[in-house]
Amino acid sequence: MATPIISVRNVSKRYYLGGALAHNTLRDHIRHSVDSLKQIVTGRKQASGKQRNGNSEDCLWALKDVSFDVFAGDVVGVVGRNGSGKSTLLKTLSQITEPTAGEIRVKGRIASLLEVGTGFHPELSGKENIFLNGAILGMSRSEIRAKFDEIVEFSEVQKFLDTPVKRYSSGMYVKLAFAVAAHLEPEILVVDEVLAVGDIQFQKKCLGKMADVSRSGRTILFVSHNLAAVQKLCTRAILLEQGNLTFDGSTSDCITKYLHGAKEEHGDFFGYNVSEEVLKQQKPEAPIRVAGIEMFDAEHRQLRHLNSNGGFTLRTHYECNGDFARGSVSFMISIKTHLGQEICRLSTMPISGYNIDELARVGHIDLTICSLPLVGGRYLVDVKIFRPAVETILLLTEVAAFDITPTDVYNSGIGMAQDRGLFVVQHRWNHHSTQPKLQLEPSQS
Repeated sequence: MATPIISVRNVSKRYYLGGALAHNTLRDHIRHSVDSLKQIVTGRKQASGKQRNGNSEDCLWALKDVSFDVFAGDVVGVVGRNGSGKSTLLKTLSQITEPTAGEIRVKGRIASLLEVGTGFHPELSGKENIFLNGAILGMSRSEIRAKFDEIVEFSEVQKFLDTPVKRYSSGMYVKLAFAVAAHLEPEILVVDEVLAVGDIQFQKKCLGKMADVSRSGRTILFVSHNLAAVQKLCTRAILLEQGNLTFDGSTSDCITKYLHGAKEEHGDFFGYNVSEEVLKQQKPEAPIRVAGIEMFDAEHRQLRHLNSNGGFTLRTHYECNGDFARGSVSFMISIKTHLGQEICRLSTMPISGYNIDELARVGHIDLTICSLPLVGGRYLVDVKIFRPAVETILLLTEVAAFDITPTDVYNSGIGMAQDRGLFVVQHRWNHHSTQPKLQLEPSQS
């Protein structure tokens, strides 16, 4: 019987809300020591220093009694909504954080691509970080040199190799980090949603590289909201729901269960008051928050379903904190298939050339789509608020969903759904013969 390369047994992870008591990193220990010294000097205890226990209401179990095995050569997708425990699971597997309970056994070297910046020293150059990551994986300098040119070529950051990575954009960071993780030949490659930061072409490049890695017999754990990518790459998937592992099996069955559960629990997501899932994606201290999403037709009637080629207005309600309303801000709406494949991306700036110089403290912005030529099926909506070429302020994934009814747009008696492509296209067929008609010779009597 084959021995698993990763064995997870009854793993649970607890976090305390409003401040942690567990001190798993050097920074945590230093902060705790300084706080303790302050308490001794001042004779006062800080509010956050109160004792807590695992049964109190101010703790969150990010993982609950999770168990599974992964074997060499497996490509496993990890699927679940935001806050379901996916990233926490990968962090425990990568030994970035320790589980509160349970046991994890790993055989082989792990290369992890998690949050942007994880595993890189910001003061070191790109070149120095390549060698640093190789050394962390236990590789010799000569082994790293043998892969160095491939890493640099794949990362597309040749001009910036001698620049400290703290000056890299998030996209450059991810490109170099993925190139390092994929090319230094670890036995296990762990990749989180961080790939979404890169541009579309680089994402395709990364998926192709991961396919190559899997064919070489190495093991991959892959987290992504792009379910089309998960379905294409992974031979198996696990589903996490509120920290519990609820499914472990074929990728297609896992995705079907995930989509069915999301539709039952959250319906169409629409309404002035956003769902709990959307609230979880927004930090209380954020300078701007999305308060609601509405969808309606030209007569201002609320919509939940469309026909192919139908038009609608998508209204995003927002609330600003402090002086954030000043300065140019852009809104972006992305429409995706139920598998997470992006179909279109529309922004006020720079795509549409609609500039917003200043926001109201409380307001809404409307995106009107005159005609959406999509086939029947469920579609998801992402909302992004950003300052063009400066920073991303807020990114909400799957903040809303709507259904298009399969419509007989071609008058053929066939309702067009996603098993027949994505778009309905106005067209016509014509047939022309290029062969001359045969001349019949008169019969001889």
